[in-house]
Amino acid sequence: MASNTRSRKSKPVTLNIRNFAHLAEVSLTLGDLTVLVGPQGAGKSLALQWLKVAMDGRQLVEALRAAGHLNGRADVLMDLIFGTGMGLAWREGETEVTLGARKVTPKTLGRIGNGRESLFYVPAHRSMLISDGWAAPFQKLTADTPVVARIFSQNLFDRFSSKDAGTLFPVEKRLKKALRDKIDDAVFHGGKVGIEEDSQHARRLRLVHGDMHLPFMTWTAGQREFTPLLLGLYHLLPPTSLRKRAETDWVVLEEPEMGLHPQAITAVLLLVLDLLWRGYRVAVSTHSPHVLTMLWMMNRLKEHGASWQLVCEAFDVNPTQQMHPVAESALTKDYRAYLLEFDDAGKVHSKEISALDPSSEDEGVSGWGGLTEYSSRFGDAVRTAVNEDEA
Repeated sequence: MASNTRSRKSKPVTLNIRNFAHLAEVSLTLGDLTVLVGPQGAGKSLALQWLKVAMDGRQLVEALRAAGHLNGRADVLMDLIFGTGMGLAWREGETEVTLGARKVTPKTLGRIGNGRESLFYVPAHRSMLISDGWAAPFQKLTADTPVVARIFSQNLFDRFSSKDAGTLFPVEKRLKKALRDKIDDAVFHGGKVGIEEDSQHARRLRLVHGDMHLPFMTWTAGQREFTPLLLGLYHLLPPTSLRKRAETDWVVLEEPEMGLHPQAITAVLLLVLDLLWRGYRVAVSTHSPHVLTMLWMMNRLKEHGASWQLVCEAFDVNPTQQMHPVAESALTKDYRAYLLEFDDAGKVHSKEISALDPSSEDEGVSGWGGLTEYSSRFGDAVRTAVNEDEA
């Protein structure tokens, strides 16, 4: 049966960052799914935080003002947004940030957006926001924590505090069955996540396996990293007939692979395809070649006019009626990848590597931003050893 869910192509949006901290020249033209790669400390998080700032400046300023932080100085604002120590990253007269035709400066942030959330941000190190099985509200976190992480922590706090928190996974109305099953097989293995009262009558996050009620710090690293990501994404999955939140169009996922087995990373990527089908546009930072492999695959499947059933097969899910529109929509999307790399002076520049062509003469493209470099080197070492042994 043919599906009528084919999505209209989104118009690309370009974010330009010049001379902020060590970001010398970063230009990102964002598609439906955009993936950023690069070495540690290259500034992937800074670039993605600027995307949030350039879309939701007013929301951030109002949240900081409500917490009693703002005093109007540009360096203080940079510290509050990006974390303590970042005040000097903005250099007046040198730093330039634009989103499309809009110029973004510390003075204009309060006038960007309508105060509501057009971009939902899931930060890295999200498990650190949960202390003793409970998330901290915005005002309890200091300026050492970037504002995107403080807002995300508030979102988790609100979810944990709601009267209907109860069981948080599995929940039928939040996820398609194929997604629930994939997540359960890869992460929770029959366990149930929920909010329970402990012996001191304090409500805390628990993982229940049979008779065992496990507190957060006894979970595996993958479970601790994945759970706040999943619960954050619940914010984007209305438990109604609506596909998406009306005011939110963008999602940022920082390092969604943290602590996860490749099977669980595949489950996360399937969640990303579901977000794309719902109408969100997604930007991801990663150190995982598994993420870029999916990007490479989707572009190749599009080129060859593959069927939606083949997308399901690739993700090892049954081609059900529920998954049909998600898989078919995935074959219409614009997938892009960018490498952020250091030059000889220690400054960072961006390079589009969306082709991900192993035969490219450009090492950034052929080596997938360095993510396959050492696999190639290891393979070369083995081949050399075999040849020398046979000589």
